[in-house]
Amino acid sequence: MARINIEFSRFSAFYTPLIMTMAGSFLQREGLEPEYTVSPPGTSAIASLLDDSVHVVQSAPSQAFAALEKGEMPLVTHFAQINETDGFFLNGRTVDPEFSWSKLVGKKVLVDHGGQPLAMFKYACFKEGVEFSAIRAVDAGTTDEMEHAFRAGEGDYIHAQGPTPQQLEKEGIGHVVASVGEAIGVCAFSSLAATRDWQNSDMATTFMRAYRDARKLINSAPASEIAKIEKEYFPRVDVDVLTDTIGFYQRLGCWTPHVEITREAFEGALDVFLHAGSITTRHEYELVVSSPPAA
Repeated sequence: MARINIEFSRFSAFYTPLIMTMAGSFLQREGLEPEYTVSPPGTSAIASLLDDSVHVVQSAPSQAFAALEKGEMPLVTHFAQINETDGFFLNGRTVDPEFSWSKLVGKKVLVDHGGQPLAMFKYACFKEGVEFSAIRAVDAGTTDEMEHAFRAGEGDYIHAQGPTPQQLEKEGIGHVVASVGEAIGVCAFSSLAATRDWQNSDMATTFMRAYRDARKLINSAPASEIAKIEKEYFPRVDVDVLTDTIGFYQRLGCWTPHVEITREAFEGALDVFLHAGSITTRHEYELVVSSPPAA
């Protein structure tokens, strides 16, 4: 059985389409034995592609923007989408069914300061009519450090990916009040990326068969079934919390039946990064996105 090396930029239930290829044995059925790693904080999984230590990575089309801004051609392309919306949530200290984003004004919010999560949060504020500068946005470090700080009483709100917000809610420490994905709508958030050479390989074709099959399952099976299959990858998360998280993402529609990164979603990402001031022009779709390997 051939080994396929996969690297995640982050590891959360939001990336269930890729996790399921491993947890559901879809890759193994195709003769591929997966081995996965998670990028250390502050590093890019793209670097692992370039030094040939991995075959495919969980990334984002926006990873290509830095090179394009310098007039350089990206060395890898993004060939399939994982999520077509943002997957972050806001937790407050109390249950708030009447929450509006205007309630963040003047409040201390632990905001994920990763490049894309921060740009998306700023754009969500803009879409909801709130000035980001009016919020006391705090950089509390890595995702684990943010969670620890919130558990210790720091901040009025925390901005995090599932299942952390749902676990905090179960423990009565914080309550989900908003979804960033709902505020923004369709955008190319996370993707699968690889070198062009690998995308033309037999392994890429085999991988895509497994990936398409995994996506079919997560779009048809109950959240509880998916959670049971994936539970071993989330040892610190209660299975009912994982079920709730997966169920929300299913309802949000971020795991679309199609695997292609659509032009509409890519244009949505450009809107976000132009608003954030991270890019100066609308970069060409064809320079960043490639078609999925034939499966």
